[in-house]
Order: sequence, then structure tokens, then C-alpha cells
Amino acid sequence: MITNQFSMNDLKKFKHEITRFMMTYKFALDEMETRIDILVQEFEMLHEYNPIEHTKSRLKSPEGIFQKLMRKGGELSFEGIKGSVKDIAGLRITCSFVSDIYVISKMLRNQNDLHILSEKDYIKNPKPNGYQSLHLLIEVPVHMSDREERVCMEVQIRTIAMDCWASLEHKIFYKFNEGNQAVPARLLEELKQAANSAAALDSQMERLHAEISVIKEEQADMAEDALNQIMISNQKFALPKALLALMSDEES
Repeated sequence: MITNQFSMNDLKKFKHEITRFMMTYKFALDEMETRIDILVQEFEMLHEYNPIEHTKSRLKSPEGIFQKLMRKGGELSFEGIKGSVKDIAGLRITCSFVSDIYVISKMLRNQNDLHILSEKDYIKNPKPNGYQSLHLLIEVPVHMSDREERVCMEVQIRTIAMDCWASLEHKIFYKFNEGNQAVPARLLEELKQAANSAAALDSQMERLHAEISVIKEEQADMAEDALNQIMISNQKFALPKALLALMSDEES
């Protein structure tokens, strides 16, 4: 239990404990960022495509943790913090397309040593103010020198448009909260409209992405067909499949 009275030894012990406590969350972020980097490299090498635009991590300060613990009414102890404050470590993954969000979520679920504790899909069910994102609470294994810790962290996956809107909304609320003022209703309505516009842009981008993928597949098929043909005196001749099979057998 944390108290208001500390001897010098108590202070040193508490400093050691809180440093170790915060380190586990920092290491959980490092672990997740390494996994995401591996997934990015795999996609770029095997699929010539990267669903992840960028990532951003953050670690709550001890003061921020304490304030949230007080709001939630949790026990003032390290175990109480673990039980009450689930977003001490946070990772935000930004994608180009909505479909990429669910691809990344599925890839994380396929990693057997990651435990998905909860999911909140604010894309299929946006918040009343228009906010959209996919939130996952994930338990990450962290290997310390003397034990393994299971550390809970929050992962938010969103598109560039969703991230831009969320950043603007945060700046507006921060500005008014700083002056202990309520955000004017007109601004709230415009924010909601902007959220709708961002969702419409994501929908349009998704459609264009799908259309381009179809065109690329058609071009790949045409290129393959061209390899199976020869041109003599402006006349095309298809190479017999039996001949192609024979050549393949000879090469092997």
C-alpha cells in the first residue's frame, strides 16, 4: 500500500518498485512494436503491400495513472492499478483502409501467446460524437530476468482519416477544458459532420482500393497470357499446353 509517510529506505524501495512496475509496460510496448515491425516486413516481402502506415506508442505517467485510479475508485496498490487501469501502455496503429484494420486485428489474434481480453468496435458502432476506431485490450507476455509478466495494454487501430478526426477532436476539447469551458454546440455539430465526411472518404477510398486490386489482377493475367504466346508476321500463336508442360518437366 502506498502511504503519505516515507522513511528514506521506504522511499528507495518505493522508487525501485514503481520503476520496475513501469518498466514492464514499457517492455510490453517494445514487444508489440517488434511484432508489428515483423508483420510489416512480411507483408512487404511476400505480398508487396503494407497495410500499416505508421504506429505510435505512449506510456501513461505515474500522475496520469494515479488520477485515473482515483476516478475509477480502485485500490491504491500496484495490484489495484493493474486491475483498474488497463491503458497504461497504449499502441495506435494507423492504416490506409478500413479493411486493413480487420486484417491487422486478425493477425494479432493468430498469435497464440497474445490474449485478447476485450474488443470495442467503434467502426461498426461509432460513438455518438462520430468517433471511430477499433480498440483491443491485449495481454502481452513480458519476460523479465526472474519471471514472466502478463501485461495488459490497449491497441487502437484506425484509418488515417479516423486518426485525423480524433486528433482534431482532442485538440478542441483540450483547448476548452484548459479554460474550464464547455465546447460550443455549433462546434460539436461540425465535429459530427466532419466525422461523417471522414467515414464517407474511407468508404470511397476502400472502393477505389478494391477496383485497383481487380485491375492489377487482370493485368497479371494478361502478362501471363502474353508469355504463353508467340508473334509471327503480326499473327499470334498460342503455345500448346503439352509443349509448356514438356518444357517444365525438362527444366525440373
